[in-house]
Amino acid sequence: MKGLLFYDKNDIKFSNDVKEPKIKVPDELIIDIAYCGICGSDLHEYLDGPIFFKKASTGGDELSNEKLPLCLGHEFSGTVREIGAGVTTLKPGDHVVVEAGATCADRRRFPSNNPRINTATCDACIAGRPNVCHYLNFCGLGFSDGGLSERVVTSEKHAIPIPKSIPMDIAALIEPLSVAWHAVRLSGLREGDSAVVLGSGPIGLATVLALQGHKAGKIVVSEPAEVRRLQAANFGVETFNPFEYKSLQEGIDALKATAGTGGFQYSFDASGVQASLDTSIGVLAAGGKATNIAIWPDVNKNFKPMSVTLEEKSYCGSMCYTRLDFEQVIEAIHTGNIDMKNIAQLITGKVKLEDAVEKGFKELINNKDHNIKILITPRDI
Repeated sequence: MKGLLFYDKNDIKFSNDVKEPKIKVPDELIIDIAYCGICGSDLHEYLDGPIFFKKASTGGDELSNEKLPLCLGHEFSGTVREIGAGVTTLKPGDHVVVEAGATCADRRRFPSNNPRINTATCDACIAGRPNVCHYLNFCGLGFSDGGLSERVVTSEKHAIPIPKSIPMDIAALIEPLSVAWHAVRLSGLREGDSAVVLGSGPIGLATVLALQGHKAGKIVVSEPAEVRRLQAANFGVETFNPFEYKSLQEGIDALKATAGTGGFQYSFDASGVQASLDTSIGVLAAGGKATNIAIWPDVNKNFKPMSVTLEEKSYCGSMCYTRLDFEQVIEAIHTGNIDMKNIAQLITGKVKLEDAVEKGFKELINNKDHNIKILITPRDI
């Protein structure tokens, strides 16, 4: 079949000769891909990798023992093509999205020639937090072939049905929306609470939609790039330019003042730099909560514990998602709490699979401020 294979840093290639997925255990199913988004993680693998793919390049992934080359892509929608004998909740023809995380429980799907099949379940999975599994990986990032292909095999527990009233292109964005939804859900935000989002790249914009889905009150997006502020403003929220101020502290004070109530109750850092870390805490009202969604480089940053302690603020991290997040996002879209017209604004291009490198990856790299999400499809456009 057709697919986009990752070999190494700066080395991804379209192929007509990717191995067909096969059902190996009874609860697996095969999905025909409709659309697959290119994630920031995919871009990092291409420019700086292998990162997640490193496990598959150094002796086999820690869960599946799969080895490179493997197809990229973990943000996808599709139609069930074939089901295993043990699948009971899905049938051929159903529309689905895939919770792409792979954890300790997924080892059993790769029983053949897998020296890690009997590795002990990690503490995080035992504690019921599989989204922070010690061996966490993803379909399309080295655990198994992903959605930048014609077909994918996954297990029933990872495949989540969607109503056919949700178009397939919109459905491909349920995965990044679930990342943001998990962060908002984890924060404890309640209807009417105020929130600021730091950074309006794809995950920052998804966080705006997740906040709207949770019926947040005042929402402000802080973003220095004008084109991205305009993208956020299209969702009907206030925007703020931190670069209009002479110092970081002046900017923090001005942003905090926009809350009108002594500061924001919640902040969400989708930027991941020192300035956004400081701002995420500084703009909070007493008792406020800062949540980090950004993936930071593996380096230390400055952090003042008393900036949290003095006003009993809190700071937490949010990692990935669970099946529940997907289900709640789907429900929010279905009920209109997340407007499909707003989701559609995230899609800035649709490209055939054969053109994914030049018109997808390189377009996002070279024109990142003018693109949000480019969707790739194996179908004719």
